Amino acid sequence: MMKKLVLGALVLVAAVLLAGLLVPRRQKPPRFRTEKVLRGELVSTVSATGTLAAVVTVQVGTQVSGTIKELLVDFNSTVKAGQVIARIDPALFNAKVKETLGNYQSALANRDKAAADLTDARKNLERSRQLFDEGIISRADLDTAETRFQVATAALAAAESAVTQNLGQHEQAQTNLQYATITSPSNGIVISRNVDVGQTVAASFMTPTLFTIAQDLTKMEIQTSVDEADISKVRVGQPVTFTVDAYSTQTFGGTVAQIRKAPILTQNVVTYVVIVSVENKDLKLMPGMTADVTIEAVRLRDVLKVPSASLRFKPETEGAGARSAEKVYALRAGAPVPIPVKTGITGDGYVEVVSSEGLLENDEVIVEQLVEKKSAPKAAGPGPGL
Repeated sequence: MMKKLVLGALVLVAAVLLAGLLVPRRQKPPRFRTEKVLRGELVSTVSATGTLAAVVTVQVGTQVSGTIKELLVDFNSTVKAGQVIARIDPALFNAKVKETLGNYQSALANRDKAAADLTDARKNLERSRQLFDEGIISRADLDTAETRFQVATAALAAAESAVTQNLGQHEQAQTNLQYATITSPSNGIVISRNVDVGQTVAASFMTPTLFTIAQDLTKMEIQTSVDEADISKVRVGQPVTFTVDAYSTQTFGGTVAQIRKAPILTQNVVTYVVIVSVENKDLKLMPGMTADVTIEAVRLRDVLKVPSASLRFKPETEGAGARSAEKVYALRAGAPVPIPVKTGITGDGYVEVVSSEGLLENDEVIVEQLVEKKSAPKAAGPGPGL
């Protein structure tokens, strides 16, 4: 009798377990994370990185070789146009001026002597012609007088050429002496000094740079590199904001001033140089600073916009195939409803909705399907009797 009761209980338990396995469990409805469709302002931007520089930078060099004798300015010195900023030792140039002056004066004396010889030869020729006409001298004597006159004429021409040549050499020596005094070509600030007193500079093959002068640091520019995919969005006059590491919490402003059409190829990536003009009245910005630039390409107001993530969402029930058309999924009555949309510009994590089939402001669109975490299985407890 006892065995029959145990057997019946086991059969009942098995039947209950089998029924639990056969009866399908009720699945929980999927859960989604949504965001609202908004209406408002949308800004499309282009990001780039560039370097700050003075608008006009002048490199001051020397056209003569020599030893730096005196430096009258240093880094950050404010200079005026024509101000003396350095001197090269003038001793050799002074000596050359004196030498060429002596040569020039000697050439003048030789020219005067040649002129006197020519005057004498002309008078002698005139007398010889008169004496020849009177039959006093022979034809040979007349020819000698004519030859002397021609030689004296040529000698005077050569002497005058020597005067011109020596005058040029003297003027060149004077110019080189003037070049030994280095002056600023414009008003500005010295941002670079490349020489020291006692250093020898050689200008034989190329002009060495002694100083770099920025004409006006209150107006600067940023040279940025914009990718070819974004360059079509950039226009002259567009507003720009940028930051620099030195003032990480401050945002500066500027304007697109120039778009250079020459492409720059770096590791198979094509970029274009865009020049941004910047006001720097407080002189906080310095040449060489790296700027993270944001160019405002388009600003739209009162437009319908959806989160960018909503265009990437696709329900699991739709399968792994590609989406044939652009659409978002609005959450209505707890279920995703596809709504075809035509989009425009992108900015700040949102996309402009140019047109749609029923999408309204404040609609909830799905950006992500939430996956419930499976609970870890409970560890089996000790068996009876343990």
